[in-house]
Amino acid sequence: MDSFEELGLSPELVEALAAEGIERPTPLQEASIPVLRRGNNLLMAAGPGAGTLVAWGAALLERVDVEATRPQALVLTATAEGARGLAESLQRLAVATGHVVAALESPWVLPGRAQFLFGTPDAVLRAARADDVELDGVGVLVIDQADRVERLGGLGAVEEVMGFLPREGQRVVTSLPVTAAIDDLVERHARRALTVPTLTAAGAASSSPDRGHLRYRVIGEPKEEGILEVVAEILDSDARHVLLYCGSEDRAADVGDYLSLHGFAAGAPGDAPVPVWLGVQELESRAAAEGTDDVVVVSCDVPVGPDSLDRRHGRSGGGYVLVLPREMAHLRDVARRTGYTLKPAPPTSRPLDEGALFREVIAKAIEDEDVAPYLVLLEPLFERYDPAEVAAAAAALLRKRAPPPPPASPPSEAPPGGRPTPKAWVKVFLSVGERDGLTPKDLLGAITGETDVPGSEVGKIDIRESHSVVEVRDTVAQKVIAAINGTTIRGRAVRADFDRGRPRSSGSRSGPARGRGPRRGP
Repeated sequence: MDSFEELGLSPELVEALAAEGIERPTPLQEASIPVLRRGNNLLMAAGPGAGTLVAWGAALLERVDVEATRPQALVLTATAEGARGLAESLQRLAVATGHVVAALESPWVLPGRAQFLFGTPDAVLRAARADDVELDGVGVLVIDQADRVERLGGLGAVEEVMGFLPREGQRVVTSLPVTAAIDDLVERHARRALTVPTLTAAGAASSSPDRGHLRYRVIGEPKEEGILEVVAEILDSDARHVLLYCGSEDRAADVGDYLSLHGFAAGAPGDAPVPVWLGVQELESRAAAEGTDDVVVVSCDVPVGPDSLDRRHGRSGGGYVLVLPREMAHLRDVARRTGYTLKPAPPTSRPLDEGALFREVIAKAIEDEDVAPYLVLLEPLFERYDPAEVAAAAAALLRKRAPPPPPASPPSEAPPGGRPTPKAWVKVFLSVGERDGLTPKDLLGAITGETDVPGSEVGKIDIRESHSVVEVRDTVAQKVIAAINGTTIRGRAVRADFDRGRPRSSGSRSGPARGRGPRRGP
């Protein structure tokens, strides 16, 4: 299918999609949009990279009442950041239809009056219980990346949210993989839901021929820097040309401008004088490149399905796929269904000449330092990325800031003829507590994020009913108080001050204490 017009979308919405560089529907969108426009329940066995947002978003923008003054479509996400990002993406399309979009736990005007409301299950529950939003008019529920919601322990809260919604309504679930718990949720709450693509097709590896290895490299956003690095590596080898596949003409133009800025001439596929070829139409680009030796194919955007992957890489001996961390599940699924075995392709450059020393320093820190606060701080990332990738990213940031420290410890301050003076701990009062849904992880993240104070400078975190008390080193206490005062945590403006020995509430939860791992409840 060549356009969204063939799916029956309004001209205004088709134009809005084109303005975002989205002109041709992906296989998922082609299969999903007609189903959703008819009001059916749907399970999308797909994740980021397949076009899930447009698949349900475009269809629902045509179904949801634009005149409504309270939420009509509720979108549950795994994290507040995800809610905000999806809401912003849908808002760019909603401008054309006149719908109002908002996300909880981020700055949006009057979320209770938006037709499309985004939020985590916990945030939606708090808002509903406080009567900040009315959910009895919600006719569509979308659970985005339900597998991530499950990993973060949010399926129970999803069930509670459903108690606030009308029993009869459209249900849309996206998940990759589709676990037993999610399959059960769909069976109970989205009766007669269709599945796109069919689970048989999504899980069939034996039916696809073995096409060998496909190399991939995980990069960050914006992608242009990673693309530049790969192009430079390939052209430094024996290859004469790099064929870069992009998802749209706009994307190809942006990539071409960035490469030209760094001295790499880019042009259309088959243009012999230039080293970099930019391809969008896959069959045309492949045909133009045929007959030319020493061409390496690189997908700048993850192929949307098996046909796209095969058209790009089927005759090239593999090549590279550049992938964002959140797109890895989609890439694995498409590669499996096409018959490829994925193989990581790390950068060929090795900036760590003194790698052995660097590893020794890290090992010593694991043995000697109190790393428990950092484990709490990084825990949300472990749900999104492999811990090895998190460690590698932290090491890369460390390398950018300073060379690895020498093995010998720097001299500590000490009084003449005595031992080093130990740093004292002081208590800081924060006017946010258990009633706000606060966790020790929230507080530790807020303190380290707002102040750049390392987690080792934060001690015991004691969360009480209406406030919290946090121990910090006396050398950073003033900095913490000044940085946290007036910020917002869990939707509440925070007042910070030195603790004056306020009476302890009957119930409290403690975070990690000095020298120990995170404390867990009984």
